Amino acid sequence: MTTYKLALIPGDGIGVDVTDATMKVLRGAAAKFSFALETETFPWSCEYYLETGAMMPADGIATLKGFDAIYLGAVGWPATVPDSVSLHGLLLPIRKEFRQYANIRPHRLLPGVEGPLKSEGFDILCIRENTEGEYSGAGGRVHQGQDNEVAVETSVFTRTGVERILRFGFEQARARRKHLTSVTKSNAQKYSMVFWDEVTRELAAEYPDVTVSHMHIDAMAAKMVMAPEDLDVIVASNLFGDILTDLGAAIQGGLGFAASANICPDRSGPSMFEPVHGSAPDIAGKNIANPIAAIWSGAMMLDHLGETEAATAVLAAIETATGQGIGTRPGSHSTDDITAAILSALEA
Repeated sequence: MTTYKLALIPGDGIGVDVTDATMKVLRGAAAKFSFALETETFPWSCEYYLETGAMMPADGIATLKGFDAIYLGAVGWPATVPDSVSLHGLLLPIRKEFRQYANIRPHRLLPGVEGPLKSEGFDILCIRENTEGEYSGAGGRVHQGQDNEVAVETSVFTRTGVERILRFGFEQARARRKHLTSVTKSNAQKYSMVFWDEVTRELAAEYPDVTVSHMHIDAMAAKMVMAPEDLDVIVASNLFGDILTDLGAAIQGGLGFAASANICPDRSGPSMFEPVHGSAPDIAGKNIANPIAAIWSGAMMLDHLGETEAATAVLAAIETATGQGIGTRPGSHSTDDITAAILSALEA
């Protein structure tokens, strides 16, 4: 029997709730499909930061390196720790250190879920560059607190970084409906985004079977609302991808359905899987958080580990539950009820 070592970082708020729910389902899948999950839980969170002065210990990255995958619940408690501290102290270092440069987020309506749009037939895979671009952290502030204070934030785009995320996107498009849309703002950003467009055109020559479209970020935002069914694979920079995937979550029914994967494609380090709904401190521990995004992220983790049959079964179980109206609307069912329904469908 194959055993996978998973590092669990429940984090803050409802991250704890949805991590518990996810592991119940994943353990059920492991039992059904004859593999084992060996887990170790790490308390790294905003509470940990308040106790220690760091979001994770100095050897945190080295510790995580020995695992097959990382599962993250949610991070953030802005009332006590600024988001800039929690994000740059835990999530971003993990993404960068393990070269998790491909952030993958699927956007489609699950059975029984009513989105805000008239369209019901979209199936979008948004691929966000995850380690550089606008979130590179290059910059600084001088003369702080003075009238002449200056803040500089520099986006960093490397040929290596742009080419590898686009190539990853082309491969995903080739495996799907063979349509890739590259999103930039090259009419206004005449260096970084023109560069991105040029690399896209260069790579397109290697994928003649994939239709390539170029769109500006503002036009893409409109497209996702007006005609999402026309979209297949979207590739965007760190910031633009971040914004578009929140829009994608909205049109698929809300953040409770927004799953994601931070992939290290060459598998030189572990990949990380997380729902993107945040820690929601106001509902933490109340048994009302929707765990579907978290469980869907867990299914993506199983697929990445090679347990494709189990991953497919977990996603089918989610669809069975939502098709019965379970977890389709905020507050309609408890965390435990949704988890139990998915487990029941998985076992059946």
